[in-house]
Amino acid sequence: MKEFDIAVVGGGLAGSIAAVALARGGRRVAFVAPPTGGDRRTTALMDQSVRMMERLGLWEAVEPAAAALSTMQIVDGTNRLLRAPVVAFRSAEIGLDAFGYNMPNSALLKVLGDAVAAEPNITSFPSTAEDIAFGPDKVVIRLEGGESLEAAFVVGADGRKSKVRESAGVGVRTWSYPQTAIVLNFAHTVPHRNVSTEFHGESGPFTQVPLPGQRSSLVWVVDPKEAERLLALTNEDLSRAVETRMQSMLGKVSVEDGVQAWPLSGMSANRYGTGRAAFIGEAGHAFPPIGAQGLNLSLRDIAALEDILCDRSGQQIPADAGDRFDARRRVDVISRTASVDLLNRSLLSSLLPVQMLRAAGLQVLSSVAPLRHLVMQEGVSPGRALSSFPSFLREKIRR
Repeated sequence: MKEFDIAVVGGGLAGSIAAVALARGGRRVAFVAPPTGGDRRTTALMDQSVRMMERLGLWEAVEPAAAALSTMQIVDGTNRLLRAPVVAFRSAEIGLDAFGYNMPNSALLKVLGDAVAAEPNITSFPSTAEDIAFGPDKVVIRLEGGESLEAAFVVGADGRKSKVRESAGVGVRTWSYPQTAIVLNFAHTVPHRNVSTEFHGESGPFTQVPLPGQRSSLVWVVDPKEAERLLALTNEDLSRAVETRMQSMLGKVSVEDGVQAWPLSGMSANRYGTGRAAFIGEAGHAFPPIGAQGLNLSLRDIAALEDILCDRSGQQIPADAGDRFDARRRVDVISRTASVDLLNRSLLSSLLPVQMLRAAGLQVLSSVAPLRHLVMQEGVSPGRALSSFPSFLREKIRR
């Protein structure tokens, strides 16, 4: 039986980055990942995540396919009585060229696939895990086809229906939303100038994010019946609908082939790690595509795993590594999940007090520069800005 330090199960973005990071941290990694299908979605990596990709030697290959996000603005596109002002967040205000970069998932997966293939510490198994048995000293994984391997630790990056999480006996909490996300890419005649615009509507956000050239990606959250109507349109009619919704701010729009729809739901594991297992990406947490949180949260999962599991001296992985991971990640994951859920539900609410609070909050962000800077810093480097909040308050009180 083949023996490894760590087995990473799941070959999506989170699993691939985890395999590379842990292998480059000196561990012998088994990468259990069947071939994946085409992914037409895009991913926005914030500054902290970009720095991590640079550290892993991956960013140089990814950057040509990425577009900078230098300005992020929120526009109240509702027809409600109380409407919030337009709020623009500019990266230059906090000393950055860009908050982050947006790129096609296909381009990112290609770079990661090349890195996995070239990494001597990774052995790839293009198969699914049929059975995962946890023992006090090791984890035994039986693959489809009968081959088996063992590892001192297993990382579940195998999605919402994670076999790793299920085998470890960890349950989940799930919830759903009366919404569907229409995901597409489109060309436009007016340059985006590295500006991402999020229109807030009664059914959810309509978020345009730059891609290289005069192209952008779009996540349009609507109710399921409206999603069915939009999906039935020709590309020409859908292009007109997108252009109208954007108030023609990017000129003439041409929607590209490959429009997809994703029902919105959320999930959180009861634990993010236990014993000799950890659950990252959508094996541990999943929520709507709002605020560019998904993969960025997963990269923070991976950074925590590096700290806990990587040891170039060759020391054995402790039996409680998964529990240490759970303790390390719990606050960040729960707070991000709650904030995305609250924002999404606030858009759906027809209650006047909720609308007042949301409009007032955006008004404060628009008019109070120090607070806006604090929010921007927290967005690109979670945890760091909040740790400085007490000193921020003391300074304001002294003034």
